[in-house]
Amino acid sequence: MNRVLIIKLGALGDFIQALGPMAAVRRHHPGAHLALLTTAPFRDFAAASPWFDEVLVDGRPGLADLGGLLRLRGLLRGFGRIYDLQTSDRSSWYFQLAGRLPEWSGIARGASHPHREPERDRMHTMDRQRDQLAECGIVEVRPPDLSWATADVSMFGLAERYALLVPGAAPHRPAKRWPIENFAAIARRLAAETIRPVIVGGPGDRAHGARITAELPAALDLTGRTSLLQLASLGRSAVAAIGNDTGPMHLLAGIGTPLTVLYSRESDPDLTAPRGPSVNILKADSLADLPVRAVAEALRLR
Repeated sequence: MNRVLIIKLGALGDFIQALGPMAAVRRHHPGAHLALLTTAPFRDFAAASPWFDEVLVDGRPGLADLGGLLRLRGLLRGFGRIYDLQTSDRSSWYFQLAGRLPEWSGIARGASHPHREPERDRMHTMDRQRDQLAECGIVEVRPPDLSWATADVSMFGLAERYALLVPGAAPHRPAKRWPIENFAAIARRLAAETIRPVIVGGPGDRAHGARITAELPAALDLTGRTSLLQLASLGRSAVAAIGNDTGPMHLLAGIGTPLTVLYSRESDPDLTAPRGPSVNILKADSLADLPVRAVAEALRLR
């Protein structure tokens, strides 16, 4: 067990929910060389954490990429144990690619440490991973300490009170999005309480930021302008965050930002909701039917 690998590829919410299990693996193998195999968007964030000696980026070689497959097989065979926290068809196939040589925690057929729970797909992501690690003798999985997740945000000039708005969600699942005009209405209510609305998200959310700032120029649009580490720093000082079921909300929950998370019938909070001491879930079959008033009351705004 001198060399241990964790596989966690994404997406953002799933990656954040695996931070506690990652820290638990580090504690379980205190003297090992611990590496993470992930995707490029999470490389810098993972490298800043105190858990990994090495962060590797999965090039996702296809079947026609013989050289890439051979390199990946050689990489996988260089570890004594692999914790597959992705547990997807692809990551389970990596076990077969490695020739079943490393000890393996996951759901791949033939794994040395399989997760045997027949109801695993009905468990919350964090409970499922905790149960998986218990099969390997890792019985204590704590919420991760994210004090290391910090970066300079002084360039944004946020001296006043502010709240974060997270209006994005998976582009292929529009039903997970509260109408943007409702986010604009909440932004106006925040401003009336002398709380500056700050819109955050990825580059694909810039149209939402532009829509809100067009109606309320005092709002600050940071969509596509922050790293994950900067988002964590912004979350520490925010008075609140309001957003859809999307990855940044999971990071903010881990930081401890007071959250109001909006769920439609498109996803089940019992399986995926952010967890934390200050997380409030609002649910409606259709988010179009969730009134601004209900969200404002959850934020204790008049």
